[in-house]
Amino acid sequence: MEINSLQFLNPDSEIDLTHHKVPHWQQAGAMYFITFRLADSVPQHLLVQWKAERDAWLLHHPEPWNAADEMEYHKRFTGAMERWLDLGHGSCILREQGHARIVSEALLHFDGARCCVFAFVVMPNHVHALVTLHPDWSLEKLLHSWKGFTAHEINRSADRHGELWRRSYYDRLVRDQDHFANCIRYIRRNPVKAKLREGEFLLYESSCIRGIP
Repeated sequence: MEINSLQFLNPDSEIDLTHHKVPHWQQAGAMYFITFRLADSVPQHLLVQWKAERDAWLLHHPEPWNAADEMEYHKRFTGAMERWLDLGHGSCILREQGHARIVSEALLHFDGARCCVFAFVVMPNHVHALVTLHPDWSLEKLLHSWKGFTAHEINRSADRHGELWRRSYYDRLVRDQDHFANCIRYIRRNPVKAKLREGEFLLYESSCIRGIP
């Protein structure tokens, strides 16, 4: 896909709102910055604190949200979650390169069919990805496909059982070209921010974005 053909959030078009632990906004043909994480990646006491603060905030910010409310939500709650993820809690089973490659190959398997993958990084306990969806595929279906396959393969490889991924995920509709470039930079810089060494993460960028500084 060419950069000049990208479709970003259109505030004048219909936006679907769904809920699964956290709110999700979807728009046909738009681009998403997605984060999904391992089930043990954030300690329970932090999750309880996060949920209590988020529920209190939601009481005073009923939906539908305007752009400022959405930005505040992600700054306060998505941002807090990402900071905790970078601390490296939990088993961090994706630090092992064989397991990271299972995730990478799953993300790219249907590239060009179910979705278009621009960039992703597999961190020790979470994944960030920048994608657009095929019209026949919803975000929920895509995440279910990725998580189901990788959980089965990683559990078999590691001789483990039980839930691998946290059921919930975090996503943002990409607003414009600047937001797109910022998402790419975030993905590139996340391993440095988390103080990872070479071999502790797996970074992918499609050829069409490698020239974006």
